[in-house]
Amino acid sequence: MTLSPAKMDNGSLRDLEVFVAIAEEGNLTAAARRLDRSLQAVSRSLQVLEREAGTLLVARTTRQCRLTTAGEQFYTRIKQVLADLAMARAELAEHATTVSGRLRICGPTLFGPRYIAPLVAAFLARYPRLTASLDLSEEYDDPATSGADVTIRIGETPDSNLIARRLGTIRRVTFASPAYLEARGRPLRPADLKQHDCVVRSSLPEASLWRYRSKRGVEESVQVRGRFESNSTAAINDAVASGLGIGRAAYWQIGELVQQRRVELILTDYELSPLPLQALWLPTRRLPARTRLFVEFLASRLESVAL
Repeated sequence: MTLSPAKMDNGSLRDLEVFVAIAEEGNLTAAARRLDRSLQAVSRSLQVLEREAGTLLVARTTRQCRLTTAGEQFYTRIKQVLADLAMARAELAEHATTVSGRLRICGPTLFGPRYIAPLVAAFLARYPRLTASLDLSEEYDDPATSGADVTIRIGETPDSNLIARRLGTIRRVTFASPAYLEARGRPLRPADLKQHDCVVRSSLPEASLWRYRSKRGVEESVQVRGRFESNSTAAINDAVASGLGIGRAAYWQIGELVQQRRVELILTDYELSPLPLQALWLPTRRLPARTRLFVEFLASRLESVAL
């Protein structure tokens, strides 16, 4: 069943915001915390939407919520609608005030040029009196130290004192070159990695401990080893493509290598936990218009991108 926002005539905007929060946070408690609403209010909003839709949107368990097929279709449609509405409201609020000043942005080295820089350019085109700087680093830059207005981070929020806005979800995969697989064989389960050379990112905590989850929900951890390691994501991906071993990466980093058949995805029956893509900033009594508008702009553009 394909749902349309137009069919939800009686659904309030707050109910739709609740649905999006549940879809992105994975459970009702986290959605209630994100929206600063009671658990009962969040549950009631979801029930209203499902009653009006005439179908189940979210399958609930005691620990988590999962979108049904109808729920996934509705989320895809309504997320963009809400993002556009939020942007329109923000622009209307700033109608009487010209957005100006300097916007300082920090982000990841590889992700920044491909995804963030083009959006910064588009944002500056929208606000001609605004300037921006984009600083990229392999390591996380604390906004309190860097002075950034917005920090784009892949991974969990490192500091609970920061304000975070989820921009998307990063898919992670395991991969190897065809030449390596031909020479060493293809691992069929995570435990098989013990017999292989693996390329790890040395700067990560527990870099050699790789965790997987089967489609049945069984978790498995494997201590890996190999002949090459690096603190550079780019170097790791190139090393794997060159046949030095098996690696793990965000799919957006190696998608072109897959298309060029320089690498192949392996262990596809086992999931790696996806990583959140977030915008972070320091708490402040009044968030500058340029910062707020930029975060909303990022959210509206990146939520439809396959990462």
